[in-house]
Amino acid sequence: MSENTKERRKKGKKTRFPVSLFFIHFGFLLLMSGLHSGLIVLMGTLKWNDTVQSIVPIVYWASVAFGLTMYTRYRMKQTYDEPMQMLAEATARVAAGDFSIYLPAIHTADRYDYLDTMFLNFNKMVAELGSIETLKTDFFSNVSHEIKTPIAVIQNSAQLLQKGNLSEEEQRRCMDTIVHTTHKLSDLITNLLKLNKLEKQTIQAVPEEYDLCEQLCECALGFEAQWEKKNIEFIAEMEDSAVIRADASLMELVWNNLISNALKFTESGGTVILRQTSEKNQAIVEISDTGCGMNDETLRHMFDKFYQGDTSHSTEGNGLGLALVLRILQINDCTVAAESKWGKGTKFTVTIPLRGELENE
Repeated sequence: MSENTKERRKKGKKTRFPVSLFFIHFGFLLLMSGLHSGLIVLMGTLKWNDTVQSIVPIVYWASVAFGLTMYTRYRMKQTYDEPMQMLAEATARVAAGDFSIYLPAIHTADRYDYLDTMFLNFNKMVAELGSIETLKTDFFSNVSHEIKTPIAVIQNSAQLLQKGNLSEEEQRRCMDTIVHTTHKLSDLITNLLKLNKLEKQTIQAVPEEYDLCEQLCECALGFEAQWEKKNIEFIAEMEDSAVIRADASLMELVWNNLISNALKFTESGGTVILRQTSEKNQAIVEISDTGCGMNDETLRHMFDKFYQGDTSHSTEGNGLGLALVLRILQINDCTVAAESKWGKGTKFTVTIPLRGELENE
């Protein structure tokens, strides 16, 4: 929403029944009173009989009251009743699951009042609900697909073993496939549960002061066999010590995911660099690689659940790692940014704020 639109809303009418309406009614009644006085004088001058002089004012004021009531009813219906009925019908459709409803503003942008603002906010709310519903549908579709695929692989391998006419090598291959796929399915379910708990905030960050450099070293050494197997040059550049305040167990998942991704997408003979530095109010961790990199589309969606831009490595993950990374960093008040060029590699930069006594030190 532009600043001009916000400003116009602030300057819009605060009420749909302004003071001017009161003066219109007041002036109208004064005019009718004057006409009544003139009518009385006229009837006296013409010497109408007493009965007529009694009936005429009654009929006159009945007509005035009827006209004023109908006018007030018309203004109330046009000003308040009809817009509220539109809003009631729209909310009923949204409650029934229709997120395509749209309520147009009653006035132009320079004359917005609180009902216009209510309609615009309603449209924004419905759009957000529609996007959430779409995300939920996509999420369940992706979960179903991700779980169905490994189950199908396990089932096929089990059926081959059930036939009993396989060689020892084929049997071993089938069993290895089953074990590998069950591990992948277990990781998927574990990550789903973690992500669900993090998003529902049933897992709360428990910040503590600890040495970031020591944690990074331990995480990196856990992948030593992997980088040696792929003949990847792993370079670590960091300070002797950097004390931060965060949830150590959750931050360990961040480093494991980022380092794992860097090694996974780096071809044999490539380079992965883990660099840690400190500035006045923050610690910075960079994990870069010389892998395949990401295009602009992948960069936009890399933190989406189940999104895997490079399908050639889809068998090695489930598309939840970066979603976990983002959520963990958010609840620890940290940020993450990515830079990548297709075919030239990727760099993730994690910024961890230093607080309180750590800042003073």
